[in-house]
Amino acid sequence: MMHIKKYGLLSLLVFWGLSLLSVQKGQAQQDVQFTQYMFNGLAINPAYAGSRDVFSVTGLFRKQWTGIEGAPVTQTLSGHLPLIKDRIGLGLTLVNDKIGITNNFSMIGSYAFRIRFNTGVLAMGIQAAITQFRANFTDVRFSVDPTSTDPAFDQNINKTLPNFGTGLYYYTDRFYAGLSVPQLINWDLADGNISNARQSRHVFITAGYVFDVSPTVKIRPSLLAKYVSGAPFSIDINANVWLFDRFAVGGSYRIGDAVNLLAEARISNNISVGYAYDLPSPSWGGTIQVVMK
Repeated sequence: MMHIKKYGLLSLLVFWGLSLLSVQKGQAQQDVQFTQYMFNGLAINPAYAGSRDVFSVTGLFRKQWTGIEGAPVTQTLSGHLPLIKDRIGLGLTLVNDKIGITNNFSMIGSYAFRIRFNTGVLAMGIQAAITQFRANFTDVRFSVDPTSTDPAFDQNINKTLPNFGTGLYYYTDRFYAGLSVPQLINWDLADGNISNARQSRHVFITAGYVFDVSPTVKIRPSLLAKYVSGAPFSIDINANVWLFDRFAVGGSYRIGDAVNLLAEARISNNISVGYAYDLPSPSWGGTIQVVMK
């Protein structure tokens, strides 16, 4: 039994290391962007699966650039739970992301192998995903003349794209840190329509801590760093102030992009609701998180 555990752990470590070494240059920033990333860890890191130590379900709706036709709209629904004496975690995430004429619908299954230490838990995760990518190029309007056409936009794209991802996640009662690459395969999206249209690998780094100011007040700073070749390096710095473990207000700053206002309320021990508003590029969205014990 010890040999099985030893070689199973070794295989996961080797797979994770080789996966990160295989990260190469991408073309553009494409993965879904979340203002409330601290509520939706499974969407960016498979190692997050099972980390809440109960069955947890999170739903999120985000709409950007309100009032502009074709503005990005994103919906996610994810659930995860620990199994086998909390040694592994399993998760499932559904993501629907629409921007202009393009739409991505993804189904993602996550697996995490968890190692408990005296100080915290280290999880190594892998995920498998299927994405249905659609681009309705024939809906593009070139001018006021309805007969105007462009050969590059005379055919729609509809592709099914499998993918794999990996990540590490370490956490204690007060601290967490993660490193992940959700998509390892760079699929060609062009089909001859547009040159150099490809998926890109994204690297995510997350970290956060909880400070007790008083018995009724806690401050929870966190950050998300995102890197992909061909796009600016992105960092979100966030801080929430919790009162009585029931209400939270806070904000975040996405360097060079936006200031975000955040709020969350715990309706019960099992249900919490969050809301975020981005400035100066207005967007709005909410997070509903359900924990079933």
